[in-house]
Amino acid sequence: MNLISTMEPFLSNLKDKKIILASNSPRRQELLKGLEVTFEVRVNSVDETIPKDLQAEYVAAYLSKLKSESFVGELADNEILITSDTVVIENGHVLGKPTTEEEAFDMLKSLSGATHSVMTAVTLRDKARQITLEDETVVTFRFLEEEEIRHYIHHYKPMDKAGAYGIQEWIGFMGVEKIEGSYYNVMGFPLHLVYAQLKKW
Repeated sequence: MNLISTMEPFLSNLKDKKIILASNSPRRQELLKGLEVTFEVRVNSVDETIPKDLQAEYVAAYLSKLKSESFVGELADNEILITSDTVVIENGHVLGKPTTEEEAFDMLKSLSGATHSVMTAVTLRDKARQITLEDETVVTFRFLEEEEIRHYIHHYKPMDKAGAYGIQEWIGFMGVEKIEGSYYNVMGFPLHLVYAQLKKW
């Protein structure tokens, strides 16, 4: 059990609730902590196979709900579960997490000098209800030299990131020309939507 504790000055409505974040992502954990939320990390194993006929813009919501549904029957009366998923969409195709360095290189090469979208879905659930929030951010990369892509792959950790990059890392610092939408959504957690929903839960 991993319990991360802070205070909730603006989320006093949650003082009798236990927040469960179903994510091992250190980025999501740090971002949620930044909202001054006390939460516990609890993760279930889920088969994240995507139906072949599912359109790219619905994949994040599908996976977020799938993760949430794996906890049905496990939540206590005072618990609120948060699950999330992020996908990178390029020309209507989902770029997931690369499995090899060459796959990561190919992904970043395809994003170089082009514009893509990042979709994140967050599902909140308690014993009585479930709601899914979605956000989209449009990201434009400048042209990336092959040596720059190789440097990023060798010195950072693209294998656990959708689209093989983290905007908060070196490649984002030097490569991202423009974003339209939430920066934190690209990191994997649209904080403004999560905060607003928790505030009225």
